[in-house]
Amino acid sequence: VAVCLYDSALHIAGMNHFMLPQMKKGFHADEDVLLAGDACMEALLNSMLAKGAAKHRIRAKAFGGGAVIDTTVPGALAVGKRNADFAHEWLEREGIPLVASDFLGPWSRKILLVPATGDAFCKRMTSSLISQDTLRREEQAYAESLINKPVGATDKKIELF
Repeated sequence: VAVCLYDSALHIAGMNHFMLPQMKKGFHADEDVLLAGDACMEALLNSMLAKGAAKHRIRAKAFGGGAVIDTTVPGALAVGKRNADFAHEWLEREGIPLVASDFLGPWSRKILLVPATGDAFCKRMTSSLISQDTLRREEQAYAESLINKPVGATDKKIELF
């Protein structure tokens, strides 16, 4: 789920994207903490407030939670729904109105936020579902790459999204 926050008086805006509602404590929790909604929503709001935004003026737009992982398998977790529910709950708890949203469905989305105006554009993209087995293998390979990374090695890659 991606959440855009905007203060119309100061034209301050920010957007985040989270993969899970909360991050469980684990070996890589420190590296991955901002992939979790609870941490990145707080970081986004606090960053905006530090720049002078006022909470009573902040409005939100939120998108995502599409079915990009095959959840037809019995026992599969509906991560997209959990993320969408978390976004609704967090915004309500913080008293920030959600003025536009596009949640769930069989799509991934591309989001563009214009900070000067607070406009957010959402393009739905056809998603080919990834199986849970494939996802599990990919996550295991990633975890192993973190464990086996040589001390002092740095990645100088740019991630395009």
